[in-house]
Amino acid sequence: MNARLVLALAAWACTAPVAAQVTLYERAGYEGRSHTTSRSIGDSARIGFGDRFSSAVVRGRASDRWEVCDQPRYRGRCSILRPGDYPSLSAMAMDGRVGSVRAVASHVRVDDDRYAPAPPPKAPSEVVLFENEGFEGRSFSAQAPVADFKASGFNDRASSIIVRGSRWEVCENSRFGGRCAVLRPGQYASMASMGLNDRVSSVRALGVGARVDDSRYAPPPQATYDYGQRRNERLYRADVVSVRAVVDDSGQRCWVERGQVATERRSDANVPGALLGAVIGGVLGHQVGGGSGKDVATGIGAVAGAVIGNNVGRRGGAETTQDVQRCSAAPEGARPTYWDVTYTFRGVEHRVQTRTPPGATVSVNEQGEPRG
Repeated sequence: MNARLVLALAAWACTAPVAAQVTLYERAGYEGRSHTTSRSIGDSARIGFGDRFSSAVVRGRASDRWEVCDQPRYRGRCSILRPGDYPSLSAMAMDGRVGSVRAVASHVRVDDDRYAPAPPPKAPSEVVLFENEGFEGRSFSAQAPVADFKASGFNDRASSIIVRGSRWEVCENSRFGGRCAVLRPGQYASMASMGLNDRVSSVRALGVGARVDDSRYAPPPQATYDYGQRRNERLYRADVVSVRAVVDDSGQRCWVERGQVATERRSDANVPGALLGAVIGGVLGHQVGGGSGKDVATGIGAVAGAVIGNNVGRRGGAETTQDVQRCSAAPEGARPTYWDVTYTFRGVEHRVQTRTPPGATVSVNEQGEPRG
């Protein structure tokens, strides 16, 4: 074969259109067993899956289309899929039930109501690592694999992480060695649960079709929304129309003073019971409380602790003078736990809860989703 022919074939291979094909996955999110085909399948039971398919990826030219039906021989409920990624088939009412699939010729006319909902836009794959737990401290973001964090000065420093777009693998050694965990998109406030706190040395994104055993996944991410701005995402200002402060009305004011305390038998207690109880109660309240209402919860714990301490001090039969904690209601000490904010963007009303009072406007993306 002469050199000109080799070059001509190479050029044709580079410009040839991608062959139309569909990949069906056993579970939503492109997980579980999968089957890729460029040919029609009249009965999915013949490939050993039955009708257990819950997500799909269609590849090919913009004009390529595939028809999926919930019964064999292209009967029952059917939908037409355009090229794209479909993380769940539930939107077309056939989640887990694909009995047959076939390519649709480009000259075949299809009514608009036969098309499945357009696949969601492909979100950029990104990982953001934070130096401290709770997404605090210095941060490092990446959209491409990082084989060794030493060059970036972020080696063995990550304590929390946010994953966007697709799954990422994080490993304790460079070049993706040692202990590794696969993280689904979401927020991970602490790396301790996966044994990787301050131990991440390399990260990489996993492709849609990458198969991962369940044992390799990290514990599920927090069920909280990620308000962080995406890379190259354009932001807009939305007008705030109402703000409602949600207040915890359990404010308490407590202090310690000398007072007479009745005892049953003993009067030589060397530890002021009420004061000790107040300290214990304060610690308990601090642990129970969360978010901006933590100080209020600490006050509640102190009150409970005073009662415990009082009982501890009752060990004598006579009155004795000792330190006693007194508490009274302090409504002015109550603090908002969060703000319920309503805003409008392009004629649509949205709501969001914030930890701090908002201004006259809030930042949103093109879909009106809030951004911090």
